[in-house]
Amino acid sequence: MSWIVQFITAVRRTASGRIGLYVFAFFGLVAIFGPMLAPYEPFERVYHDGRLVRLASPSAQHWLGTTSLGRDVFSQMLYGARQAMIVGCATAIGVAAIGVNVGLIAGYFGGRIDAVMMRITDIFLGVPFLPFLIVVLAITGRSTTTIIFAMTLIMWRAAARVIRAQVLSIKQMPFVAAARTTGAGDFTVLYREIAPNIMPIALVNVTLAMAWAIITEASIGFLGYGDPSVTSWGSIIHAAYAAQMMYRAPWWVIPPGIAIMVLVSSVYFVGRAYEHVVNPRLAVQ
Repeated sequence: MSWIVQFITAVRRTASGRIGLYVFAFFGLVAIFGPMLAPYEPFERVYHDGRLVRLASPSAQHWLGTTSLGRDVFSQMLYGARQAMIVGCATAIGVAAIGVNVGLIAGYFGGRIDAVMMRITDIFLGVPFLPFLIVVLAITGRSTTTIIFAMTLIMWRAAARVIRAQVLSIKQMPFVAAARTTGAGDFTVLYREIAPNIMPIALVNVTLAMAWAIITEASIGFLGYGDPSVTSWGSIIHAAYAAQMMYRAPWWVIPPGIAIMVLVSSVYFVGRAYEHVVNPRLAVQ
């Protein structure tokens, strides 16, 4: 896992990277420990003196107020952080596993293998992103696992093309030819010699995939296609919209919106900072 240490060390060289890394780490801690600290369950209706606490504004008892169904918004926000982090991280891992390997194999072997893989990639590039997800969720069910699978299935395409372009240039390098002359097999050359050299661009694409996954999960939740068994930031906004309280209860809508914006921005800052470190020419543009 030395590349993880190298990644964190590189990101911390810039101020924006440090800020993004610390903010992302904060959300990670909230995702892990938030549900343990939440004063209420996400779908629990809160009663005081036998009366349902509906649309209560922020107070000492309810830091972010309550919903029209008497649910504590602060508790829902803590649970929503876990959903966002799970979907974002899992999708990023899936995109890395598929996109990086497709790009490596297509770029290295070339010929028919490259042609077939790139045509498959082109097919996925032609598929509209959000409508595809909605159709898949409508057919297969709205579980978190399905959301992650559907997003991974469509988001690897950009990473594959970028990685392939890198491999096409790297495989002509002298150190690759030297590895072949020592008798190393194709996959040894591919994963021991070439893969480490495309890791920087791969990590940048993975961070972008994570940001898009978080935004997309929130969008799906807002449209009402999220996992109904869990609370997400998008579903919180959807509930406020369905109750026609977008303007009358701003404490219900603004916190999840800000959380989505801050988390996605932190991921972008991390990816951008790492890109500037591995490619210093970008810093002067």
